[in-house]
Amino acid sequence: MSDVREWQVICRVDDIPVLGARRVARPGQTEVAVFRNAENNVFALLDRCPHKGGPLSQGIVFGESVACPLHNWTIGLADGCAKSPDEGCVQRFAVKVDGGDVMLDRTELEGAGERHALHDEHVG
Repeated sequence: MSDVREWQVICRVDDIPVLGARRVARPGQTEVAVFRNAENNVFALLDRCPHKGGPLSQGIVFGESVACPLHNWTIGLADGCAKSPDEGCVQRFAVKVDGGDVMLDRTELEGAGERHALHDEHVG
């Protein structure tokens, strides 16, 4: 079985504020937060802190981490895991940047492979 991804353009890198996020809505499911750090690296996590479900897209981005706005847990953007002494991880999503376009894997977003239109909204 090959690892073929079906990339979908979500936005442009410049559409994501530096040290901020853009939220991608998935109908009937929790949103995905797409983050941009100061080095213009882009990451995508489920928009739900593993602690109490806080909206990570509303957190403060620093380095390769985001601070949850509810209880200040630090979540790694690359792996989705809370930094010690906190514990827990949130789902992360594959991201590809090509020519300034930010893309997420449609299959990953849709889970069971159902086709839904994706909508995004600017946060930050």
